Amino acid sequence: MRFLLLNGPNLNMLGIREPEKYGDKTLTDIEDDLIELSKKYNVELTCRQSNHEGKLIDEIQQANGTFDGIVLNAGAYTHTSIAIRDAIASINIPVVEVHLTNIHAREEFRHTSMLAPVCIGQICGFGPDSYELGIIALTKFVHL
Repeated sequence: MRFLLLNGPNLNMLGIREPEKYGDKTLTDIEDDLIELSKKYNVELTCRQSNHEGKLIDEIQQANGTFDGIVLNAGAYTHTSIAIRDAIASINIPVVEVHLTNIHAREEFRHTSMLAPVCIGQICGFGPDSYELGIIALTKFVHL
């Protein structure tokens, strides 16, 4: 089984950006931990990050037929990008939306996800464990 872990804008700044909210782990630290964890579930995990909406769309489209699922933290694009939503809707593989923080307990503009209606589920608020839970949920979903 092959999954794509796709991270959006500013997640490359983890460990530096607002550590009181996002923790002190870097994105590389989180990815390294998830690659090891994924082996336990017989999942080959490929990790990518971009600050550019079009690049994220390209990654989603190219994942179709190459990966069995996507774990996606689209960052702020979660709340604004109809284009990423449409890219998810256009593919035939499941996508789990994840967030480090609880987007529903933050600023009001973060309460709405443009992506949730086209994802199989959303996990938020558990810090880096949100990714782990996303991988586990996606593994179970793909095996159904």
